[in-house]
Amino acid sequence: MELAEKTNHNIEKVTFGFWVYIMTDCVLFASLFATYAVLRNSTFGGKSGLELFNMPYILVETMLLLTSSFTIGLGLLAASRNAKKQLLGWLSLTFILGLGFLVMELAEFSKMIAEGNGFQRSGFLSSYFTLVGTHGLHISAGLLWIIVMIFQVSRRGLKGSIRQKIACLGLFWHFLDVIWILIFSIVYLMGVS
Repeated sequence: MELAEKTNHNIEKVTFGFWVYIMTDCVLFASLFATYAVLRNSTFGGKSGLELFNMPYILVETMLLLTSSFTIGLGLLAASRNAKKQLLGWLSLTFILGLGFLVMELAEFSKMIAEGNGFQRSGFLSSYFTLVGTHGLHISAGLLWIIVMIFQVSRRGLKGSIRQKIACLGLFWHFLDVIWILIFSIVYLMGVS
């Protein structure tokens, strides 16, 4: 088997494996959404989403994450053009936007807990913190991955498997944006209506 064929075969295997991972994450989030749907009215006499959710604040969070999806897309385009400096710039901006999103989410959690609305208060809050917190953990993993990729691209350029790693990172980040759109729609918008 020629080297080019082996390389293409390896790329296909890694890409397929990453899609399998994304599908397992879909199953995880589907189960968390289902749990939330069952428990969303189980407030145990506590506050509901209508009383807890600050929609202008959550809209800013959402705009940060959606903008980061755009910037990582621009990074993927820069990688396809072999524009190392542009890619590093877009990855850095994506990191800043993602970190801003995560900081806002943690501040929202802290405020709710400080007001006595922690995960142990009710089934609704338990399912809310689990669903939104799991997304936040995925964002944290994505931010760590961005740092690793910035370091690797800085040191090695866009050689070897770096391009494929960037493509998988982009897929992962877009997946998190889709999950957030579902969270925004199902948890927040339905929670205040």
